Amino acid sequence: MGYAIAEATLEAGHDVTLISGPVNLDPPRSAHVISVSTGDQMYSAVHRHARECDVLVMCAAVADYKPQKVSRTKIKKRNETLSLELVPTRDILASLSKQGREFLLVGFAAETNDIEENARQKLRAKNCDIIVANDVSRADSGMETDANEVTIFFRNGEKKKISRASKKIIARELVKILANSREKCLTKKM
Repeated sequence: MGYAIAEATLEAGHDVTLISGPVNLDPPRSAHVISVSTGDQMYSAVHRHARECDVLVMCAAVADYKPQKVSRTKIKKRNETLSLELVPTRDILASLSKQGREFLLVGFAAETNDIEENARQKLRAKNCDIIVANDVSRADSGMETDANEVTIFFRNGEKKKISRASKKIIARELVKILANSREKCLTKKM
């Protein structure tokens, strides 16, 4: 979805900085691509470039947890149980505080149940301006497929649904909505 949004944003005539983890996708041609491999690298890259943007779209979260200890060598197989202790990763979206923020912050909520309730809660908890929610429990929509269906929740309580379509079509619609939202924010400040 992130690559589709980047491409649609470029098609609309905007500049794009795409911060991406490892994927098997070709990046959009005119995007400034920053490749990262870890959640900590993603955190640093986002914070380094956030001040330069008008709209920051955070559509793919890194894993919620990471191993507490990482072995430098292969862990040999034994006939005993192995426990892996996990610790929370840094929450990049939540770290982008509203205080002093000049950009529109858009988060995504990949949900399997109580989609609206969870998305609205995330909108408030993460101090986002907009949350784009999608049901990832469906096999024909969301992750690992070319189609999606989303509901967009705005800070003012408004919501808008984009019916199931290809990610490219959804991305184009999202870019229009985000550009309009950004314009409204600028108008309010004048």
